[in-house]
Amino acid sequence: MVPPDAAGEAPPDFAPGLYLVATPIGNAEDVTLRALRLLKAADVIACEDTRVSAKLLARHGISRPLTPYHEHNAARAGPALMERLKRGEIVALVSDAGTPLISDPGFRLVRAAIEAGHAATALPGASAVPVALSLSGLPNDRFLFAGFLPARQAARRRAIGELAGVPATLVLLEAANRLPAALIDLADGLGPRPAAVARELTKRFEEVRRGDLASLARHYAEAGPPKGELVLVIGPPAAAEAAPTSELDRALRLALRHMGTRDAAELVAAASGRSRRELYERALALGGGR
Repeated sequence: MVPPDAAGEAPPDFAPGLYLVATPIGNAEDVTLRALRLLKAADVIACEDTRVSAKLLARHGISRPLTPYHEHNAARAGPALMERLKRGEIVALVSDAGTPLISDPGFRLVRAAIEAGHAATALPGASAVPVALSLSGLPNDRFLFAGFLPARQAARRRAIGELAGVPATLVLLEAANRLPAALIDLADGLGPRPAAVARELTKRFEEVRRGDLASLARHYAEAGPPKGELVLVIGPPAAAEAAPTSELDRALRLALRHMGTRDAAELVAAASGRSRRELYERALALGGGR
């Protein structure tokens, strides 16, 4: 890559290599000047949906070759893009909205480019994750982006149990039609944590609904699934809730000497602030179900 000049500005021309270019998540004006300049210079732009990217390019008067690169064709499209890099071309990778590699398969292409010795860099810009985190009003000094929860309830509940003890704010993506059911499971598995549902960020009908998980679950159960793209932000566990697993295991083993699995889980949950579901599953793992 050509390095920045002494003033910290990018050079006028782009060197051959792979460029990860952030695109707007809603408002089409949320794209950087450098991103537009790179897209004009690219030999090819790899994108999730050529129709979506074509609209963005047309809005800014850019006409460059587009090629699809997404989860379903990555194994086939990746080698063709690698050949273009080998020929010394400028390859831009964009997603339909936001920063590439956030919940998309672009990491495979980046890894292949790096392993082959090609230059790779990112042109930062819009991303729904930090926008939702900033607007949530929840602690943001430590957070975990956990992507999408599983669609099936049993798998979703297991995933929530694994996240319950993470001592950080959680950021999740969720399909609108699954949000009511997901919130019910989150309220049951994580307890009364504060949360925010951010919808249609940077768009005309942007909305951030805040409350504890139980109240949000009740709202969407009554109102039905919302429309648009969603990001769910959940506050971290309380200090007592983040007790070390070893201490919880000792408490569970002691309780299991005198009572059944379910009662032991409820007792330790009341004392620690952790979710009953998480502790019930932990009690089973410790042998309480035998």
